[in-house]
Amino acid sequence: MLVPLYEAVYDRLEVGPASSVLGLGCRSGLALLLAAGRGAQVAGQEPRDELRELAHGRRLRVCDGSRATAAVPRPAHSLVTVFEQLPGAAESRTVVTGAARLALPGGHVVLAAWGPPERCESAPVLDVARRRAGRTSARDPFELSSPGALEDLLAPAGLRPAGSGRVSCPFAYPDLDSAVRGLLSTGLFEPAEEFSGASLVAKELEEALQPYLRADGSVRMENLFRYLVAERQR
Repeated sequence: MLVPLYEAVYDRLEVGPASSVLGLGCRSGLALLLAAGRGAQVAGQEPRDELRELAHGRRLRVCDGSRATAAVPRPAHSLVTVFEQLPGAAESRTVVTGAARLALPGGHVVLAAWGPPERCESAPVLDVARRRAGRTSARDPFELSSPGALEDLLAPAGLRPAGSGRVSCPFAYPDLDSAVRGLLSTGLFEPAEEFSGASLVAKELEEALQPYLRADGSVRMENLFRYLVAERQR
């Protein structure tokens, strides 16, 4: 669903054979695969075992990221991306600081987040995760959507703004069942499933998706994502 975001960033930064790309929270590695297709050297960090195994199946070099970034002897990447780990992250400043340490001086760090909730048709659907999580700490995917929220993370990490953009990323599924399974796979609903039960969360997701169900049985939600390009100061 985020391929338009990945491609927009790679086009803007002219990712190619001279690029070394590190994806933090790279999930199954699709963004890295696209960068590799442009000739870039790629690597990733992904804490979830099942997603890391999928990345390995794509022959990508992905580790669990358990080693502290401060222990890395020298930065080696011209581009470090945080496409999916950052939105809703409780320790987003730590994530950005770690990303900066892994970028070459003069290299780039890219942060991405959901756009304003009113520009994202998935917002009321994702609200099921908040409502059904009880008192547990459900992630808020729109935590960093407010103006200046991403920019505030840069200076403490030794980064300076170097551009930004907005990208339309429709969430499209062939049917309702695929939409439910796809949304549950994001990890955003895990606290809700633990608190309220998987069956109840799935049922409420089906109900929340009804306004986006099309005549042919497919589901489509228009969404806007924002990315911020930062440069590591030399």
